Amino acid sequence: MRVEKYEDGLARCPANHQPLTPISYLERAALTYPDHLAVVHGAARTNYRELWRNCRRLASALIKLGIGRGDTVSVLLSNTPPMIEAHYGVAMANGAVLHSLNYRLDGPAIAFQLNHADSKVLIVDREFSALAAAALSTLENPPIVIDYDDPEFPVDAPQPKGPRIGSLDYTEFLEAGDPEFVAQPPQDEWDAISLNYTSGTTGNPKGVVCHHRGAALMALNKTVHGEMGRHPVYLWTLPLFHCNGWSFSWTVCVQAGTHVCLRWVRSKPIYDLIVEHRVTHLCGAPIVMSTLLDSPDEYKLRLSHEVIFITAAAPPPAAVLAAMKEAGFRVLHLYGLTETYGPAVVNEWKTEWDELLPGDQAARKARQGVRYLSMSEVSVLDPSTMEPVPADGETLGEVMMRGNVVMKGYLKNRKATDEAFAGGWFHTGDLGVMHSDGYIQLKDRSKDIIISGGENISSIEIEDVLYRHPKVSHCAVVAMPDLKWGERPVAFVELRRDAEASEEELLDYCRSTLARFKCPSRIIFQDLPKTSTGKIQKFVLRARAEALASDGSVG
Repeated sequence: MRVEKYEDGLARCPANHQPLTPISYLERAALTYPDHLAVVHGAARTNYRELWRNCRRLASALIKLGIGRGDTVSVLLSNTPPMIEAHYGVAMANGAVLHSLNYRLDGPAIAFQLNHADSKVLIVDREFSALAAAALSTLENPPIVIDYDDPEFPVDAPQPKGPRIGSLDYTEFLEAGDPEFVAQPPQDEWDAISLNYTSGTTGNPKGVVCHHRGAALMALNKTVHGEMGRHPVYLWTLPLFHCNGWSFSWTVCVQAGTHVCLRWVRSKPIYDLIVEHRVTHLCGAPIVMSTLLDSPDEYKLRLSHEVIFITAAAPPPAAVLAAMKEAGFRVLHLYGLTETYGPAVVNEWKTEWDELLPGDQAARKARQGVRYLSMSEVSVLDPSTMEPVPADGETLGEVMMRGNVVMKGYLKNRKATDEAFAGGWFHTGDLGVMHSDGYIQLKDRSKDIIISGGENISSIEIEDVLYRHPKVSHCAVVAMPDLKWGERPVAFVELRRDAEASEEELLDYCRSTLARFKCPSRIIFQDLPKTSTGKIQKFVLRARAEALASDGSVG
């Protein structure tokens, strides 16, 4: 038998092949920059030497509890030091898996996740103790509960800390761990590192399982595409429970950056922290931009340096981008999903586009963009044939991806996993077009497309028009049942602070831009329901639209 010369005697061995894991990034930062500031939390300061020791303590203490490979450790924490420590220490506990809970959920939703994940330990911030207690009371086999009593909990908090509900205290638990504990690397880089549940709009959410390889690669991707140089200073305006903070939980340590903790998104603390610590990066949904731009003038501090604001999904309106630039922020536009470790596509701006007319620039900015380095392919396919649609910027298809930063699959849900990976691609459920230059642009979620009189109407297209109106702060367009047309678009609008506008004014504005059949049948003014990360909950609005149609409130 012929022996391949490039294989003969050239097998993998520990010397030349080690599993990828983001844990190694923290270890390197601690060895290289032990005295550099790693975490800021109120008046507390933690350097990299101390952060690395804390993570080893946490891993050691968890192992003493019997936690090991494949065990789930859940956390119900705000953006505080234990949340950062958990992103490393849990995985270092002989291969345990971190499950971050959304603290905006209700008790039954928390209980479902704890039960579905078979959680062995739950670390709870006392801000959320009542919520945790409500969930735990319904479980037959509740996890061991560890209370976190934040010494930096603000004195002006909107409500006091809740009671202790656990059998252990986090600070004491950490102190009982070994700061010199030597963690074993994952047995395989395919091993699970985290579990994050999708924000299910119908039925129970799905548990997205991510692996060490994807987390390690995504951290490097974020460093490149997020333009994070040496020692970035990252402000945690994005909840760390959301896709592991879009993987910035692991990214910041790549270049030995500083995590600046933030419990609540409030404009004054954000501006104060940016100036005090010379923050270089922060992330968030458009609502965070609105919080900054609409804050009282006395809170808006003049920034002496450029700050990169990273946002995802729908592109910010041109007026918002201009206002952010004026305020000292440069906006990077990304796109991704929980199943892709957060954003995995970037609107990579080309310098030649700076010479385009404003309208043409806006058209380029509306695109979601091109794949990250570790995403092998991003395409727009016809889901019935799995063939690429024409790259004409018009033909609609489903955005699909494949590569090393796609999830392992859905926990204990083989059917959903098989459906998501049908045909060798991850099906995002997002509809979009491919432009001739390889940039994708979203047009809608497959469930959000409006079919009126046989015509497909993109809710995003209508929203883009409404967002250009100077009085509109937030908007969402959904389908409303209609006996004649099947469906009609209806727009829910939230106006800017102190702004006034009539329904007819906004309808006329839409008619001046959109084809008549695409215009909303009604404009309904109200505060929009949003998730904890600022996403508008369209499923709530769809239910309201159905109710309005059934009772004749919308004619």
